[in-house]
Order: sequence, then C-alpha cells, then structure tokens
Amino acid sequence: MVYQVVIEGWRFLPHSYSIVNQFQCLELLKRENINIFHKDLAYFKDNWSTYNNLFDSSDDIKLRNLEIPHIHQASDITLRIAYPYNFELSKSKRTCVFITSELGYINDRSLWLNCSLEEAHRKFDVTLITPSNWSKSGLIQSGADLDRIVVVPHGIDPSIYRPLLEDERKLLRKQHGIDNDFVFLSIGSMSYNKRMDLVMKAFFRVLEKHPNARLVLKGLDSLYPSQNDLHAVIKNFMTEDEMNRIVGRITYIGSPMSFSELAKLYQIADAYISPYGAEGFNLPVLEAAACGLPVICTKGGSTDDFTNSSFALHIDSQIVHPFWDNAAIFLDASLEHLTELMYFVIERESFRNSAKIEGVNFVRENFTWKNVVDRLLNIFDL
Repeated sequence: MVYQVVIEGWRFLPHSYSIVNQFQCLELLKRENINIFHKDLAYFKDNWSTYNNLFDSSDDIKLRNLEIPHIHQASDITLRIAYPYNFELSKSKRTCVFITSELGYINDRSLWLNCSLEEAHRKFDVTLITPSNWSKSGLIQSGADLDRIVVVPHGIDPSIYRPLLEDERKLLRKQHGIDNDFVFLSIGSMSYNKRMDLVMKAFFRVLEKHPNARLVLKGLDSLYPSQNDLHAVIKNFMTEDEMNRIVGRITYIGSPMSFSELAKLYQIADAYISPYGAEGFNLPVLEAAACGLPVICTKGGSTDDFTNSSFALHIDSQIVHPFWDNAAIFLDASLEHLTELMYFVIERESFRNSAKIEGVNFVRENFTWKNVVDRLLNIFDL
C-alpha cells in the first residue's frame, strides 16, 4: 500500500523549522511506500527571504520538485511545521503539528488563535510532535493532553556532518589560518537564551591561561539581529580590558551558509560550546558531535536526550525564572564550571580523541534523519 503524506511548512530558509522540514522531506522521498506533497506556509516575518543555496544541487532539485497538494487531495497524514502553531484540522485522516517549548511553557502569542495551548489542544484532535523531553515538559505544563504528545528528536545527514581525515583537516585549518590555534565554535542566533555572555566571559578567562585559543561564532543575520545582539553582549557584560583582550581572538560569521560549508566550521574546530539557557532541541550540538567534536553544553536541558559523558561535558546549572518572564523557566549555567570544562577540553587530548570516535558512532547509530523518519512513520502508523 502507498500512503499519501502532506507536509505543510517552510522551505529554503536557514531557520531550524525549515531545516528539519527539508531533511525530513528528503528522507521521506526515499521511502517507496510514501508519496509526499508539500504546501509552503508563509514565513513568520515579512523580512525573511528565501535562501537558495542550503543544499547541493541534486537535493535542491528534489525539494523544488515536491508536488503541491491539490484542493481535494486525499491523504493519510498532514504534518504541519511552522510558526505560529496552527491546530486546525486538515483534510487528512490525521493531523500532526510540530511544536517546541523552550522556556517551560507555551504562551498564547505562539498560537494562531488567541487562546491557551490547553484550550486549543482540547478543541482540535491533533497529535503534537516535539523534539525533546524538556520541550514535552513545557507542553504538559501548558495544559496539552499528554496522550497526544510524542517526542521525536532531530537528526543529521552523515554524508554532510562527518569528521575529516586528519590530513584533510590540517589542510582546511591551514587554509583558514588557524594552524596552531585551539578553536572553540558556537552557532546560533546570539539571542539571550544562547548565553553568549557566559561564552564571552569564559573565553576571556581561557585566554589568560591559553593565549592560542580562538572563538568562532556563527550567527543568523538573515533572520535575526545576531550581530547587534552579540555587540550588546560585549557592551553590557564585558569590561573594556576584557573586550580589548578577546577582540582579536574572535571570528564572527553572520551570512548564510550551505550545509556543506557549515560542516567545515565544525570540521576545523576543536570543541563546541553551548551554555544555553533554554532550547527546544539544540541541533548544532548534535551536528558538532557528528563531526567528531567534544561538546560542552548545559546539564539538565534538551541536550540531555542526545549526549552522554563519552563525548560531552555537561555544565552544572540551576533552574531560575528569567528577569523578563516570571512564568518561564531557564537554566542558569555556571560560569566557573564552563571555564573549567574549557580548560579541560584544551588540556586533555585523550578525551578529545576518544570523543571523536564515541560521539560520531553514537549519533550515527541513533540520530540520523533515517532514524527520525522511521520514528515519525511509526507514529503515523504507516
């Protein structure tokens, strides 16, 4: 039997929802018993513009050639992945909605209707798909029906996110002028939940002991004011002496990159750092591990689902209520512990070598897009 699946979401955008949607579509296209159709939904912000160079040409063509569902399309499943979250029932036999809770709850502004998540989920018989247990807890806290929430993690494409052979890596690092540097990498919007203030403070301390350290930051200037947010962190959280010390050791990249170009950032780095306060999943941590990097990330959050001590160093944290939203919960990672772990990863080559093997094997075994789509199809009963 061939099943009909309608996807409603975003394409050709370097936003996590679009990235997840497109990789899932490419994997669904490989399944012989699945026909997929794609309906493009409006981007959340009017100033977001299409970026056409995320994939290689063959995958790009596949995504562009996805058939649009016609108005009377008969289908088994509709999967909706966009923002704000819309629970309206589709014409399919079953409707699933992708949703993430970063801050421990879903506010009413996140829904297409002016109502609570509890009211919307009670009214519309949709299954909520969320990528982590941290996120699931936030949905439950907001009143969603536990029996209609399913955790399905994100994945990686191992043909893109993989470690290089050492000779290839050395050549790539030489081309980037970082032969002898120890490179920390962090990727994201630079918004407060990424805790770039901790990254900067810890990096300053690391430089005092290891002056060959370098920090590479990859922002999302095409979607968010990433560079402005980073400048605000430096201005508000760093002293003039600290700024002067770190400025020459930081590289910032704000423009969009293809996934193969992004993978090169992981491949030339020595460690990945993410002392986040709140994340629905945190895909770059998974991508970093797939490329053989040891990762330093906050303990207690979404990354607990897909990291372990064989390749990840977990920063001690405590749950707090952020100053801008007393209803939210936030993980406050320890600056002192982050700094200690950054020292450790520089000084312990044996851990880095072990993490390169353990992280790659763990991710490839459990968190490829094939794994993800297998789980989705089980949920869909297809």
